[in-house]
Amino acid sequence: IGKFYGKVHALKEVTATLARGTVGLLGPNGAGKSTLLKILLGLLVPSTGRAQVIGFDAASRSLDLRQRIGYMPEQECHINGLDAVELCTYAAELCGLPYDGARARANSVLAYVGLGDKRHLKVETYSTGQKQRGKLAQALVHDPELLLLDEPTNGLDPRGRDEMLQLIRELPERRGCSVMLSSHLLPDVEAVCENALVLAEGSLLFSGPIEQLRGKNTRYYRVGVKESPEAFAIALRALGARADSAQGGLKVELPEDEDPDFIFRCARDNGFQLRHLELEQRSFEEAFLDLLEEKSAA
Repeated sequence: IGKFYGKVHALKEVTATLARGTVGLLGPNGAGKSTLLKILLGLLVPSTGRAQVIGFDAASRSLDLRQRIGYMPEQECHINGLDAVELCTYAAELCGLPYDGARARANSVLAYVGLGDKRHLKVETYSTGQKQRGKLAQALVHDPELLLLDEPTNGLDPRGRDEMLQLIRELPERRGCSVMLSSHLLPDVEAVCENALVLAEGSLLFSGPIEQLRGKNTRYYRVGVKESPEAFAIALRALGARADSAQGGLKVELPEDEDPDFIFRCARDNGFQLRHLELEQRSFEEAFLDLLEEKSAA
């Protein structure tokens, strides 16, 4: 997919296939996340390429598509004067449900998100956390196959954030829908998602399992020596490695184009006895920042 606004390239030939399940859409401001969501919703037409979502072409079959997917926008989307039941009923009717079925679904989904006892209150009187739950309810009311969530924990306190993430985490199993979560909060994506799509400046940096992203870089190792770990660290640094103290020994980043034999050679040549050597899996945050750094250096 490519999307141009005049001379601005919001998306630069992004190509990806996303499996069912949970996907985190990540990237700094201006990465193209909102543009991609609007294209997947059929609200924007790509300048080049095409998007197919749950079997529908997003540009030519957008109305059919939006009856089968749910969208929780970042901004408030309630209509003043309506209570939560009325709002969710209206959302279900827009997706083709008859009034009686829409009303029943509205009551059911509001109970599911924890607003059952407040469903007859005007939405504009809700707290921030309640409004976020209401937005999730209107996105779920027609039982979508795919749910697109844009910053669903925005403005929530720690308890409300944890509760929202728990609701989202349960959706694939309890509601049978796939989820795309767009967020700038890495812990939210890590807590909920199995896969990630990472954008920066309109370009695709990564698409696939989060575990694969964490393990992409094989230059980090945990190293234990029999004695004098700091002296071994100095020897490693002299050869161009990065070596820092860590629990049980050292955390070592190999120089470019080196493999683990580098550590064995350094130990042998300097008289150190290795006790253990294991690949250090990066944290999700480290992996994400490494991707951005690689993009900036390119």
